[in-house]
Amino acid sequence: MRQGLFSPRNLVRKFTPNTRPGANVPSPVHPVSPHAHPFKSGETLGRIGSLEVRMARNFKEVKKAQRLRYDVFYEEMSAIADAHTLATRRDADPFDAYCDHLLVVDHASMKRNKLGRLKPEIVGTYRILRQEIADRRGGFYTAGEYDIQALIGANPGKRFMELGRSCVLKPYRNKKTVELLWHGIWAYVLRHKIDVMLGCASIEGTNPDAIAEQLSFLHHNARAPEEWRVRAVEDRYVEMNRLPAEAINARHALRALPPLVKGYLRLGAFIGDGAVVDPQFGTTDILIIMPVSELNTRYVNYYGADASRYAS
Repeated sequence: MRQGLFSPRNLVRKFTPNTRPGANVPSPVHPVSPHAHPFKSGETLGRIGSLEVRMARNFKEVKKAQRLRYDVFYEEMSAIADAHTLATRRDADPFDAYCDHLLVVDHASMKRNKLGRLKPEIVGTYRILRQEIADRRGGFYTAGEYDIQALIGANPGKRFMELGRSCVLKPYRNKKTVELLWHGIWAYVLRHKIDVMLGCASIEGTNPDAIAEQLSFLHHNARAPEEWRVRAVEDRYVEMNRLPAEAINARHALRALPPLVKGYLRLGAFIGDGAVVDPQFGTTDILIIMPVSELNTRYVNYYGADASRYAS
């Protein structure tokens, strides 16, 4: 692992997931009806006060998560909606039908549904896709930007899992919500015996020169070792090594990075080779690679080897 004064772990102190990992990619080869997806039962994975983390119970809850994503990505941020997205006011794609959806709900903020029943508000979400599901449904979402199949093929004995569509309502971007999301992810990793987590994270802006210090910092300090390195697809590859290491103000670069990216670095994540510009969402994407064996031991110990810290 990376060591020294300017290692990401030593420099990063705080994180809050308020940007969307992922980018616009073609639909998978075998899209299915959302109503055919066997959702989890929705048992509680953890709780802090009125906030609960669990998996979505049905497609109605997934639709609420999609509305939350729309509010953040399209209303608050700079994503450009097509006609269908504008009409439905939901951020949705075919992958939603067979992904698992991790939710944080607030039992102190009740909203009436169309039938007039009070339901706790969904205030945070993560989309999760396991390798065995992706293999049956046309692959991972991330494959539209990075050649992840080469890494998967080189590790036939390991189980991969994709994280995406991280989204938290602005008033809830705080330590409690962050901790519950990561507690839920850790419980999911343990339950499904996951070996490697991966996915895209985004930096605001589509001009790589304007974020050269951030990209270069990641290249010099967090790039994956050779055995975990994945390269952006050739026709979308953007060079991250834009400044020499000695020209980078490491603390300034870290402050400028999105909180989600800093959170991943704190956990011990590696960064892929090359960035990808996503004009639709107005972002530049980087690949996050997190082998479970390389996770920061403080994170594992904090949430518990059996994910018991916030278990109810």
